[in-house]
Formats: sequence, C-alpha cells, structure tokens
Amino acid sequence: MRDIAVFSGSAHPELAAEICDQLGVPLRPVRVSRFANDCLEVQLQANCRERDVFLIQPLVPPVQEHLVELLLMIDAARGASAGRITVVLPHYAYARSDKKDAPRISIGARLVADLLTSAGADRVLAMTLHSPQVHGFFSVPVDHLHALRELAGHFKRYDLSNTVVVSPDLGNAKQAAAFARMLGTPVAAGAKQRFSDDRVTISAVIGDVSGRDVIVLDDEIAKGSTMIELMDHLRERDVQSIRLACTHGLFSGGALGRLSEQPGVLEIVCTNTVPIPAEKRGPKLEVLSVAPALAEAMRRIHNGESVSALFG
Repeated sequence: MRDIAVFSGSAHPELAAEICDQLGVPLRPVRVSRFANDCLEVQLQANCRERDVFLIQPLVPPVQEHLVELLLMIDAARGASAGRITVVLPHYAYARSDKKDAPRISIGARLVADLLTSAGADRVLAMTLHSPQVHGFFSVPVDHLHALRELAGHFKRYDLSNTVVVSPDLGNAKQAAAFARMLGTPVAAGAKQRFSDDRVTISAVIGDVSGRDVIVLDDEIAKGSTMIELMDHLRERDVQSIRLACTHGLFSGGALGRLSEQPGVLEIVCTNTVPIPAEKRGPKLEVLSVAPALAEAMRRIHNGESVSALFG
C-alpha cells in the first residue's frame, strides 16, 4: 500500500506488527524517551509528509502514560505535515467514564476525545466502545468496529442447540441480541446495579436459562465482579455449562484465575485488543485476533471505501 505510514506506541506493539503483516506494509519505528524531569518525548522515525498516517495505541495500564504517549505521537505526526492522522484505538479505557451519574463527577470519555482531536487526530478507528454514546463525544469521524464476528466464528464450532446468550446487564443487551442472532440462539439478560468499580448487584436474570448451556457476553472483563455475581444467579437456575466471552480481556487483580475457578466455567474467550502477558494466561483462556478486522478497516479508510459495509 503506497503513501501509508503505520506507527505503534509502546502499549501493544505485537498487535500493531500483526496488523502490518495483514496490510503488507512495514511497521515504522518510534523512539520514546524520557527527560530528566520525567516528561516524555516521542519521535516518529519515518517520513510522514502528506502520507496517510495510522497511529496504533490501545489505552491500557499504565493508561495515563500511554495516553500522553499517543497525544505526543499525534502532535509529532501533525508537525511532520502528515496528510491525514488516524488514531487506531483497539481499547478506549476512558469510554467507561461516559455519564454524569454522581454530583461533580468528570466525564473522562468526552475530555479524552477532545484531547485527541486537539492534538491533531483527523479520524478515529475504535473497537467495541463501552457504550454507543461515546462515539458522539468525538468531533472527528469515528469508525466503530465490534468483535462479534470473531467471537461468533469461535462459538459456531460447538453444538449450540441448547445454548442461550446472556448479557450481564440491560445496557449490553442490544449487542448480546445481535450476537445471539449470529449464533441462532435465544438471548437473556441480567438486571444489574453498579455501586462502585468493583461492587455490583444482579437482582434477577431475565429470560429462560434453566438447564441451558450459557455464553455470557460483555464488552470487557476487568476485575470480573460482574461475571462472578451473574454466575451465582445462573447456577441457581441450574444451567448446564458456562462460557464467558468479551472483546477486551483486561483481567486485572487476578480476575482470570478467579473466573477460571468458578464452578461450571468451561472456557473464557477474549480478543487481543489488549496485551495479555503469558503469566496471566491459563488453560481455559482462548485469545482471538482482531488484527485482520482492523487491518481491513484501515485499508478501506485509506482507499476511501465503505467501512460500515464490512463491519455494520
């Protein structure tokens, strides 16, 4: 592909390299250094002038470091006279801060969107945002992909005749319903109330799950508190088996181990939008690649083709 330059921050270079392999282009080098006063400096070490520049950087821990690194990459590309700057955000961590649900609270999703735009981003390519309204926080075009196709391809290998897809809450029910249609299964949902980052209550499961094989679908799994609470209710309804699926497998604070040890859990499936260190992985974890989907979207953006026709 001519006149395209792809750079990666330090958050997930393995995914960036896989995307470039799919595109058939080199991953251009980036130098990240730190001044004595702890400030970061970024240099894009390839020509950007009038090129279609793609900057790949999921916002993963340490989120603030990777965010500032991304802002500096955008600024460097703008200062190097890039023709267009597209930020590829496989995971937008601040998307969870999307509403004012308490007095005097910040809305981080909107603020960070403004920062990316102010730094010089012309376009954003994101994967499975936490909620649909986050798309509207950006004042530049956003191509919002999902990983349902990759997840569905994995689960179609099984006998799904007795399977039901379960959303942990009503907010994710639309995505769960779309996923269930892909699999040809019914759908159910939990009635969830969140009190803090790691404290949730599920009062009921809406839908028929008794005696069924269950696939629980969520956008991300961080501490796993929602999944554990939901599985307690599912076991009360005598489900036969449980499989967990998400796009973003953050698995913070030993979550993967706790989920794997839950009775009835056969498998935990996520994608590689965020890096999962080898020490976190276990025998029940299956990681699917979204590099082909992101690469195809980037190719279509570069060529001025429809992205929604492929990922709608």
